[in-house]
Amino acid sequence: MIVTPQRHRFDSPLRLRSGGVLPSFELVYETYGQLNAARDNAVLICHALNASHHVAGQYADERGQPLPKSEGWWHNMVGPGKPVDTRRFFVIGINNVGSCFGSTGPTHVNPATGQPWGADFPVVTVEDWVEAQARLLDALGIERLAAVMGGSLGGMQALSWTLQYPQRVRHAIVIASAPNLTAENIAFNEVARRAIVSDPDFHGGHYLRHGTKPRRGLRIARMIGHITYLSDDVMNSKFGRRLRPLAQALRAGDTEAAERLAYRYTTQDIEFEIESYLRHQGDKFSEYFDANTYLLITRALDYFDPAREFDGDLSAALARAQADFLVVSFSTDWRFAPARSREIVKALLDNRRAVSYAEIDAPHGHDAFLLDDARYHAAVRAYFEHRVGAGLPTPTAGGAA
Repeated sequence: MIVTPQRHRFDSPLRLRSGGVLPSFELVYETYGQLNAARDNAVLICHALNASHHVAGQYADERGQPLPKSEGWWHNMVGPGKPVDTRRFFVIGINNVGSCFGSTGPTHVNPATGQPWGADFPVVTVEDWVEAQARLLDALGIERLAAVMGGSLGGMQALSWTLQYPQRVRHAIVIASAPNLTAENIAFNEVARRAIVSDPDFHGGHYLRHGTKPRRGLRIARMIGHITYLSDDVMNSKFGRRLRPLAQALRAGDTEAAERLAYRYTTQDIEFEIESYLRHQGDKFSEYFDANTYLLITRALDYFDPAREFDGDLSAALARAQADFLVVSFSTDWRFAPARSREIVKALLDNRRAVSYAEIDAPHGHDAFLLDDARYHAAVRAYFEHRVGAGLPTPTAGGAA
């Protein structure tokens, strides 16, 4: 499935919950499948912290051939014959405002100054993202979604959709998510943010004007985050206490083997395999992600709490929802534990909403929502086939978007 990003510009201002205003903005998005004649088979996929609009499919080179390793971040979930079947549903992936993958964000030029927004980019919230997404759906002529779906921070957006636009959502699929962050989660985010702003290359968030990038801070932030995405069982099974080959040779006193291996390593302080893995993840992340975007998105995570306006009563907060729900959690996800998903389920049942709940016994931790698990994918597939797709006509050529 070859896909091409699209772009839509909005010249009317986006007024944000923080009080800030974007006088104009652009959203980058992708679509998969075909919109039917009734325009009622659309599924919006909301992305998490470091993902983007590129949900599924592959990009092509100048000859039209698929580029290797260009698959979308949820390519195992969305596509022809997959749990979210693009032969039946018209799927939309949108890059959120404030991101660094094409939509208006801190790396773009502030029209008021002619300089990159940097640290001056206004604070954004989950609710702001939903508002911007709704504007794009208006532009595409989609009045009501068959479903809105997301994992982690994407699940928060899916939940928020049912509250901000209850009449525009038939189904919400909320995966590995929570109604708000715990104090521990906020603490992890704050430590990661401190790593970034303490980097000498941060320059108060205006590093682009200085021709620098706070790579050291981004590396540490990613390493901290990655620890929380994996379960202890997975880390032990994948890495355990295994040493890198050079460290093994040095520990064994095998100087000859150490000399043979030394040329392969420039950082001899990496001794354990888990250290090497985390540094590799941090190095990759620091090259493609923007530091101000990281600060903005983790703050949006921290701020999300639909029950705040209802004195902490989640049942009262979710009384506005009219959608039916599928809620999925994973047994070893300690960052968004199953108990948090059960809070959502209880609040929905308190309001007599139709809700299906699947708690998957999986060893992978929070990252399980991105991975292949037969039971998890079967639950999503069944919900889309029998609930979301019930009564929907088959797409026709005349209904192409």
